[in-house]
Amino acid sequence: MKKIMLGNAAVAQGAYEAGVHFVSSYPGTPSTEITECMATYPKEDVFVEWAPNEKVAAEAVIGAAIAGGRAMTCCKHVGLNVMADPVFTDSYIGVNGGAVFCVADDPGMHSSQNEQDSRHYAKAAKIAMLEPADSAECLAFTKAAFDLSEEFDTPVFLRLSTRVSHSQSMVEISPRENREIKPYEKNIPKNDQTPRRCRRTYTKVDKIRRKLHFQQDRR
Repeated sequence: MKKIMLGNAAVAQGAYEAGVHFVSSYPGTPSTEITECMATYPKEDVFVEWAPNEKVAAEAVIGAAIAGGRAMTCCKHVGLNVMADPVFTDSYIGVNGGAVFCVADDPGMHSSQNEQDSRHYAKAAKIAMLEPADSAECLAFTKAAFDLSEEFDTPVFLRLSTRVSHSQSMVEISPRENREIKPYEKNIPKNDQTPRRCRRTYTKVDKIRRKLHFQQDRR
């Protein structure tokens, strides 16, 4: 079924179709509508909450992903500053269920106190970033982000902008792909990144980054 949707609504639809289990966010324009739209889907399919701040939201999503569920958090560019600490560490830990960090930048400062480019965060954190250009790509790239996250054992950024978030275009709606929550396995060397362990993990993270950059260039 085809439907005209806002970019933000299309991200929510893509996450729902991808079988997301948990969404935790802190509101901030231009990203707010993503989580508001997520809250309209059946509660038995996806648990949606507002968190006290972006850092708490990111930590809840990281925990849900480690526990085996597909999870997503959404924020605006300045919110990414708040959640940066756990995000940078999660790059080393990786995931179990897919984890997507959706950030909406605000070029021109339509509703923000500064102008930032979140692509610098992706490079610094060694986390792949997908950048949709319209609502159809918002839906498709959100689904791809979850798949890439699980395939490469890494969180994935999804970057929007004010124009992409708040413009409308045609999308193709598909049924939800119900995903079982993956079993949790205790793995201290993977999930507890103390300095001794993270020095070893760095090599793995760098290899994942190089593979994902190659995949993106090839596409």
